[in-house]
Amino acid sequence: MMTATTGAAERLVVGIGEMAISGRADATIVTHALGSCIAVCLFDPIARVAAMLHFLLPESKINAERARQQPGAFADTGIPLLFQSAYRAGLDKRRVEVKLVGGAEVTERDGAAFKIGRRNALAARSVLWKNGVLVKAEDVGGSTARTVHLSVGSGRVEIFSGRESLREL
Repeated sequence: MMTATTGAAERLVVGIGEMAISGRADATIVTHALGSCIAVCLFDPIARVAAMLHFLLPESKINAERARQQPGAFADTGIPLLFQSAYRAGLDKRRVEVKLVGGAEVTERDGAAFKIGRRNALAARSVLWKNGVLVKAEDVGGSTARTVHLSVGSGRVEIFSGRESLREL
């Protein structure tokens, strides 16, 4: 997990199964090449705390050992960990804005039988709903890989495909 609090403007890069949290208005949290993975983006507009998780799979029971070593790789273990860590940085659940990005079916294997992207999106929504948190906006599904930039100061989520900006949430 990465946390930014001081120094020059920062760009925090989140890999698969990782998360980052920041309270710095000039910071940007970024994750690249979301295919079937999901980026869970959190923002508290009063505390000005933002956080992002890049998870790979819906359920930790798929690989219990990996879940112990890297809980952020799974929706059911990573999302609670993201919230717990963000609470320590000042995020308040009552004010949190949640945005989801990813969940594409980018390969034949994903699209044909496994539907990992769809299962990931459903898992994220389910974990959030069970914890009393609603999704404010999302850009999930399709067949295009995405890169996500989360602005800590504004909570703005910008979505790219390659170098082209696709949309903003």
